[in-house]
Amino acid sequence: MSGRKKITVVGAGMVGATAAHWAASKELGDVCLIDIVEGMPQGKGLDLMEASPIEGFDANIVGTNDYADTKDSDVVIITAGLPRKPGMSRDDLVAKNTEIVKSVTEQVAAYSPKAKLIIVSNPLDAMVYVAHKVSGFPTNQVMGMAGVLDAARFRTFIAMELKVSVKEVNAFVLGGHGDTMVPLPRFTTVAGVPLPELLSAERIEALVDRTRKGGGEIVGLLKTGSAFFAPSAAAVQMAESIIKDKKRILPCAAYCDKEYSVGGYYVGVPVKLGAGGVEEVMEINLNDDERAQFQSSVDAVKELVQKISL
Repeated sequence: MSGRKKITVVGAGMVGATAAHWAASKELGDVCLIDIVEGMPQGKGLDLMEASPIEGFDANIVGTNDYADTKDSDVVIITAGLPRKPGMSRDDLVAKNTEIVKSVTEQVAAYSPKAKLIIVSNPLDAMVYVAHKVSGFPTNQVMGMAGVLDAARFRTFIAMELKVSVKEVNAFVLGGHGDTMVPLPRFTTVAGVPLPELLSAERIEALVDRTRKGGGEIVGLLKTGSAFFAPSAAAVQMAESIIKDKKRILPCAAYCDKEYSVGGYYVGVPVKLGAGGVEEVMEINLNDDERAQFQSSVDAVKELVQKISL
């Protein structure tokens, strides 16, 4: 065993393999790529390992079909599940992906009881709930990737609109992933200047709408498959904040009980991510409109969770 941290990525499809790529290239630790398809994770793992002398990163990358190889992982990114096909709603995915995420989580939890779990599988907020219930892990160890991706899409569109560097744009989003996402323009800034000072309400609403439908836009263009560069980068940004104890404030699907009066569900909120996983849920004062939008997002999550039988 090396003294490096260990990151397991479950699912060696486009999102999983690209997450392994980002994690290895950032030298976050050794990477284990696991999938049920024989040969695929091994092939992609070896291919990525052979890129390491060219790109100059030190990481041991193994592909496997055996959960024993994931033992003692520090962070596990779960991307397994059926992707959304054109015309398919996120809800159609619930039953099928519940089965997949349940089986994966059981095996991961058995080998890495201290791991922080980052769920990427859709429908996101419901799958984080499944992983939490099945693993029996404390709530701080289980979280979902959605807000970082939604915020990144929003930041991209704002930067394109204003023709400025994406580095100048900080965006804030709450709530579920997709149609019930709650963007917060008044907390979204460009070089510190609030977005409503720079763009009209109509333009902001157009960018918000494009952000909400960002995943669908890519599914529509690709025809076969869904987004993978940005979702995997988002999951790895979360993993990096945990592994390096950066304590970054990132929007994630985290367990909220008294926070925002959610009452015990996983929803998208700003959290402090560090070595302890979700170390704190940041509560901000929402105005009436934002609170109403957030509440309908929470209601949508509750409705999905009620469809789940474990």
